Amino acid sequence: MQQLLLSIPEFIGHLHPVLVHLPIGILLIACLFIWQARKDKYAHLQPAINISLLLGMISAIVSCVTGFILSQTGDYDEDMVSWHQWMGISVAIFSVILYYSRRKPGLRKWQWLLAPFLVLLIFITGHLGGSLTHGSDYLTLPLENLGADSEVVVKIKPIPNVQEAVIYTDIIKPIFQSKCYGCHGPTKQKGKLRLDQPDLMMKGGKDGVVIVSGNSAKSDIVKRVMLPREEEHHMAPKEKPQLTSSEKSLLAWWIDNGADFTKKVKEVQQPDKIKPFLIALQKVSEEKKSLTDIPSMPVESGNDNTINKLRNSGVLVQPVSTGSNYLEMDFVNTRVPADSLVYLLPDLKKQLVRLKMSGIKLTNKNISSLSPCVNIRRLELDHTGITDSGLVYLLPLFELQSLNLVGNPVTTEGVMKLRSLKHLQSIYLYQTRVAKPEWKQLAKTFPGTALDSGGYSLPFIASDTVIVKPPKLTP
Repeated sequence: MQQLLLSIPEFIGHLHPVLVHLPIGILLIACLFIWQARKDKYAHLQPAINISLLLGMISAIVSCVTGFILSQTGDYDEDMVSWHQWMGISVAIFSVILYYSRRKPGLRKWQWLLAPFLVLLIFITGHLGGSLTHGSDYLTLPLENLGADSEVVVKIKPIPNVQEAVIYTDIIKPIFQSKCYGCHGPTKQKGKLRLDQPDLMMKGGKDGVVIVSGNSAKSDIVKRVMLPREEEHHMAPKEKPQLTSSEKSLLAWWIDNGADFTKKVKEVQQPDKIKPFLIALQKVSEEKKSLTDIPSMPVESGNDNTINKLRNSGVLVQPVSTGSNYLEMDFVNTRVPADSLVYLLPDLKKQLVRLKMSGIKLTNKNISSLSPCVNIRRLELDHTGITDSGLVYLLPLFELQSLNLVGNPVTTEGVMKLRSLKHLQSIYLYQTRVAKPEWKQLAKTFPGTALDSGGYSLPFIASDTVIVKPPKLTP
């Protein structure tokens, strides 16, 4: 019961991001109506102004209350929270003043001055709130990257000689910068955990230390990144860019070697499984953001007859997002052999960007039907029986970013044929015929690609486990 009572204020505080948009929208509309109503043809807006101001005033006050409760969690930078808090209170106060200036005829003349000032306060408060959530450079970052490739989000400093690199400064810190600072950086500290300074990092957060020097298996930070993406405690949040398999391995390796902040790579042990990742760092110059599944250019609607044929055969065909003509398909529930369906795919070559054929047995002839579908970004061909000769038919898919080949008899030689696909970010090769000694060769060939070997063993997390014991039997 006590735990429930303690969680109620936290729940109320978490309503702030939901409620805060109400005063922003309502008060902005009220101010617009005030200025428009000066003209006779917009005089009919007068009754709506008072109602809008009343609703905006109430929602601003409620937002201040929930925002104050949220600020007590300590998850955010105190200075910026203070500025955001007082600017939010100013918005609420001025909305009250503006409302009452409308109600009193003698004060109504001041509304023309108060309205634009209130709009300015709303914009400043909103900017500070956005900075708290997304970082202080959230607004200016697009201008700083003006003219740059829109897929590049973090430039990784090349390491010409990885053996001379300082492990934390040159390898681990860039991982934290690109994947962790958004929630655990200088402006926001979720769970009171800050990862941008070594002393604060080792101190941990409100649940204790997250890094146990010399033991990655007991380090909470490693446990969390290894959890399935759908788990509540998974890090990073599932809607954020995720750590690649190589980044997870490098993080665990750094912790197992003492989580030292000054040692160079050459000064610590380098297991065989970590060497390919270190070699790849010598050639990586920039990191791509998580999959850009939807092309930026619009496309016309796909052939309705073809789409209906596929759907009637059990294929899931749906738009990738509301209002988009780009499509994703899943053959998981097909009721007819693949031979009679895959030949239809070229009819939708412009629209098809995601294709899942997991577990569907395919021949080389079937796979050749994919070659014209050059817009495919994500392709799942796990357990389909595809071989090295079938991989050749994927070479025209220049936009391919993620390829799942799990459970297929493909070899290193066959995978090497895909090196011309420059946009590949992930290749899943668990349970294939890629031999362990050949991973080093693949890492050199695909320096900017995450090669996933699978076979993970997730750590046991005692705090997430409930042990149920049978009740004691009374004599």
